[in-house]
Amino acid sequence: MRGHLCGIRTAWTVAATAAEAVADVAAGIGSSRLSHLLAFFSPDYLVDDLNTALAGAFPGTPITGCTMSGGICPAGGLERGLVVVAFPEKGFRVVSAILAAIDHLDVARTASSVRALRRILETESPDSAPSRRFALCFIDGLANAEETVVSAIAWALDGIPLVGGSAGDDLSFRETVLLHEGAIHRRAAVVVLVETDYPFQIFKSDHFEPTATKFVVTASDDEQRIVHELNAEPAAREYAMAVGLDPEALTPMSFAAYPLAVKVGGEYFCRSIRRMNADGSLSFFCAIDEGVVLTLARPRDIVETTRSELSRVEAALGGIDLIIGFDCILRRLDAESRQVRQGICDLYRRYDVVGFETYGEQYRAMHLNQTFTGIAIGRPPDS
Repeated sequence: MRGHLCGIRTAWTVAATAAEAVADVAAGIGSSRLSHLLAFFSPDYLVDDLNTALAGAFPGTPITGCTMSGGICPAGGLERGLVVVAFPEKGFRVVSAILAAIDHLDVARTASSVRALRRILETESPDSAPSRRFALCFIDGLANAEETVVSAIAWALDGIPLVGGSAGDDLSFRETVLLHEGAIHRRAAVVVLVETDYPFQIFKSDHFEPTATKFVVTASDDEQRIVHELNAEPAAREYAMAVGLDPEALTPMSFAAYPLAVKVGGEYFCRSIRRMNADGSLSFFCAIDEGVVLTLARPRDIVETTRSELSRVEAALGGIDLIIGFDCILRRLDAESRQVRQGICDLYRRYDVVGFETYGEQYRAMHLNQTFTGIAIGRPPDS
């Protein structure tokens, strides 16, 4: 467990069962009154057992959670387990809403739900400035709906900064699950709106730069995020030839090392490949439309780029108390393949990062891949 100067408590465990895991984190968090609890957990826990145990351990506390592809905690990275973030009542006012059936999202209803959360905070704290608020979102990572969901949420937030992550399941791609106030949800998203007395700043960091190699998506299934052809050739074969690999040997490690990017508004954003399919097509983590130009990207030093961004945030805030962060699972695979994951874990420890490894990251109105996003909370002025 870690107690932070702002009053947030974080706890983590690698216990084998849901009941044992909840008992571990509950012992660390204690019995203080909480405004909200975030829980990120491995998909191998029995979700019904976990949900029941959390409700019993933290009665009366609103709980939001999702499955992960690995945990992040102040001790470093976790392959599996349970990670929780407990917001105290003092200094934090937290409200949340579930967004159901996101694969058939009602944008107007979504915007109405988010605006209702804003009104609650505005009623409870009429003198509070909007600049004291930020939003978190957690999305079913297999619903293929992040772009629509994030766009609708950001529109209704009207400038309130947003970060978040897509729930994962350890690269099994079978089922991702969300928890919200005692109920289990699939094909859903949760938005959490936070008002705080403490300084904060959102951020994003990636470690790739574009090359001169281009691909045009010439045949795709946009709804399923599947690309059948690149440059009028079978997608997996064309991609493999460009990066100098055997098409039959493509793995998640390959996709992590050689991502593709799309240019939006003069800036490149990763559009990572999820897997190669039996027919030689490629499934992506982000929406891909026919006619889009994709650029092969090359890596920079993942540790140094991450350190540089966190140093910038630290200087802007005058010190970091903790970070709630969302790191792409492909970043972990890339760091492991380059044998630099220990350097990333050292940064997690230095900056007290807590969160999970994702199937996609959210930043303002954008859904991203192969990016580290988060919210850094500053230290109290007198600390």
